[in-house]
Amino acid sequence: MKLTKWISATVASALVAASFSFTTAAHAQETKSIADETIYDLLVDRYFNATNENDYNTDPKDITQFAGGDFRGLIDKFSLITDMGYSIASIGSVFKTEKYDGSMATSYSEIEPHFGTAEELTNVINTYRQSNVKVMIDFPLSNVSANHEWAQDSSKADWIAGSSEGKVQWDLQNEEVQQALREALVKFISAYEFGGVRLTNLGNADTEFVNELIASIKEVNKDIYVITNEESDANFDANYYSETTEAFRNVYKNVDVDSSDLLTNIEPFAKKEQAPTQLMLDNLLTDRFIYTVEAYPPTRTKLGIVATLLLPGVPVTQYGTELIMNGQAGPEAHQLYNFKTDEEMIEFIGDVQTLRSQSATLRKGDYKLLKNENGFLAFERYSNDERWIIVINNTGKTTRFDISEEEIGSGKELRAMLDSDTIRVNKNGDYPIVLDREVVEIYQVTEEKGINKGYLAALAVVYILFIAFIVAIIKRGKKRKSKQQ
Repeated sequence: MKLTKWISATVASALVAASFSFTTAAHAQETKSIADETIYDLLVDRYFNATNENDYNTDPKDITQFAGGDFRGLIDKFSLITDMGYSIASIGSVFKTEKYDGSMATSYSEIEPHFGTAEELTNVINTYRQSNVKVMIDFPLSNVSANHEWAQDSSKADWIAGSSEGKVQWDLQNEEVQQALREALVKFISAYEFGGVRLTNLGNADTEFVNELIASIKEVNKDIYVITNEESDANFDANYYSETTEAFRNVYKNVDVDSSDLLTNIEPFAKKEQAPTQLMLDNLLTDRFIYTVEAYPPTRTKLGIVATLLLPGVPVTQYGTELIMNGQAGPEAHQLYNFKTDEEMIEFIGDVQTLRSQSATLRKGDYKLLKNENGFLAFERYSNDERWIIVINNTGKTTRFDISEEEIGSGKELRAMLDSDTIRVNKNGDYPIVLDREVVEIYQVTEEKGINKGYLAALAVVYILFIAFIVAIIKRGKKRKSKQQ
């Protein structure tokens, strides 16, 4: 890391720590819900290849084939997930499969050998749990390989409702199929301490049956989160709406885009009328967000990521988003993770997640919309403990937004968390927020304190460390020189 970036990062970390010193203790014992979590969605095969012991019939150069990623790789590169602050790692389907992404499952009990062993999967779960990161897996209810163990059993022929492209669809109205799926699901999650399950390929399953599955999962462990990647009326812990994902993609792919539909499935949760919505720029079944972007990709990604992280809901990020990963839906969108790329976006996401993780208000506090117009979004997250103002200027020009003293309160100031700016009330009784084009800022509302002593103190510490570092280098150089003489 360059020295200037190190100094900036150190100052920011010190400020964040100081900002939350008064709230951490209060929330240490809080009960968490899925709205407190952030999900990092990955494919085991595309993440990291830590051992060649299971690399049979792999070809990293052919994007349609297994590339070698495995459970050991999830452990070796675990720090990436914690550095960015994600609390759930969704690792997809881990069942034996004919395709790298788990979409051609041949079993509901055997683990895919390319990924590793059952013991190694357990090691992943235990390693992640030590850092308070839960592991979520996919369980496909239908649309599995025609070579699935059930499909190969002639006595189960009437379980199949149809087939296409090498896959079979179970008759999810068949009571025998329902019972078999319920037993397989319960047996599998009982064998591992998963933190979450995503039910996929719901097919023609009715809401009553899906609710029975959810209840069965909760009986194994009431704290397991259960979600899906499809629209459903069942009692999932978080809802999925394709229109919401499309709204995020459309709003942040360019500047000055109509954003009136962005909050359609967000505000009902904020009003406590329904479960939270999963907020994402793309998912593993769609084109990459960057594939649709019409402007500068890193900027587009920053704005979109902050919106998903701080609006009310459950943030879901696809692996590689932090690398500005591109690609059309399918193998092109499932590139191998490149661990040699620049870390700027990783650090940015980590900084925002630090704020979110240390503030219950940013995760699940009350919400108030201040403005949502053609890409310019401003909203509050507030509670009895604290208040935040988030402003995203996704427009093509520098924009001023005034918030009245009546809204904020007298004797207050707005402290910028991503910059060092402080905004105080002006003679007109307004707090004037001015943001450059395509910039986001997170403001904490604090009591007016005048000079930012915390910032100056943090800055002083950094420069003392810097001076000490330079002195140490000089001394080392002199010792080396004296030895040479």
